[in-house]
Amino acid sequence: MVSGKQIESGSGPIRLGMVGGGQGAFIGGVHRIAARNDGEFELVAGALSSDPVRARASGAELGLDPARNYGSYAEMAKAEAKRPDGIEAVAIVTPNHMHWPAAKAFLDAGIHVICDKPLTSNLADAKKLAALVEKSGKVFVLTHNYTGYPMIRHAREMIQAGRLGDIRVVQAEYPQDWLTTKLEDSGQKQASWRVDPKKSGVGGATGDIGTHAYNLARFVSGLELDSLAADLDAFVSGRLLDDNAHVLLRFKAKGSAPAAKGMIWASQVAPGNENALKLRVYGTKGGLEWSQEQPNHLWFTPFGEPKQLITRGGAGAGPAAARVSRVPSGHPEGYLEGFATIYAEAARAIRAARKKNGKPARDVVYPTVQDGVEGVAFVEACVRSSKKNGAWTKL
Repeated sequence: MVSGKQIESGSGPIRLGMVGGGQGAFIGGVHRIAARNDGEFELVAGALSSDPVRARASGAELGLDPARNYGSYAEMAKAEAKRPDGIEAVAIVTPNHMHWPAAKAFLDAGIHVICDKPLTSNLADAKKLAALVEKSGKVFVLTHNYTGYPMIRHAREMIQAGRLGDIRVVQAEYPQDWLTTKLEDSGQKQASWRVDPKKSGVGGATGDIGTHAYNLARFVSGLELDSLAADLDAFVSGRLLDDNAHVLLRFKAKGSAPAAKGMIWASQVAPGNENALKLRVYGTKGGLEWSQEQPNHLWFTPFGEPKQLITRGGAGAGPAAARVSRVPSGHPEGYLEGFATIYAEAARAIRAARKKNGKPARDVVYPTVQDGVEGVAFVEACVRSSKKNGAWTKL
């Protein structure tokens, strides 16, 4: 437990609360593992379900102090703000429609926020949340965990150093197969809320995994999107939200180089694919290829030369990858560690904010509330475009 001396001095683990992520929730456990991975956080409070009875039962299973095991996020925000040992940050791991009201409650209470993606279920709430974050001055971190992978950091570093030259083409894809049948009719919790517009928003696969592909393309390439043309489908009969998306991208021009083009495919009805997130970036000097299911490997092909394999921890990997690597080279390091990297970056920012007149940590890299706004704008633009038979649409 965190001691009174540590609270007074601002040392020790960051006191963390959690909203959502209770019994039957997959992502809550992932966040808890990530938060404690580097010893930066201690989970001390929770409102782990929208059902008060389930919330308290979930907290009891995790060993939370009964006095800090709350029946609602509103109760938790109010009570924790009054405690001298109250939480410093909250992790919001609910379905999409609850991100905005929960984040607002904790930001209003003066508490930093770590929020699962997408930012909100609609663009209006996303913009309100961004304005509130700006006004509050609090740290807000969006957990696009794939940005925390070491070889993704290295790919970004290579592009920033100009090793690919002017970027021409960016392709990202994220196919899965778990919704190939109408799984939501079985009562499966993870499926049911993701295909419900009231909880997920206007995007299905587009919002759930398309936002990951889009965010990764932007994070690595450094490009800004100008417009898109989308073709969305709900292939499973009776499904209300898309389960497959093809999206063409036009990026904004950088300098005198022609504007880059791109493409995203996101599908949850592609048999044979589990979590097959891939990224390809091609420029005037060379190309990069990366696959989430082989996270330690980054393929680099300088134009006119043989393809080179760069491995995490190998001779070709640079400091950006090394800074977020934890285990010896050759061992798998991926999904959970990617989440842990986002939490470690959040910890750096929060520890800087602990200090009076503290300046933000310079080496912190994490998805921000503005990245979240752009992700929701991407989803809504895809839906508008698809309704107009794939018409080019501004973000």
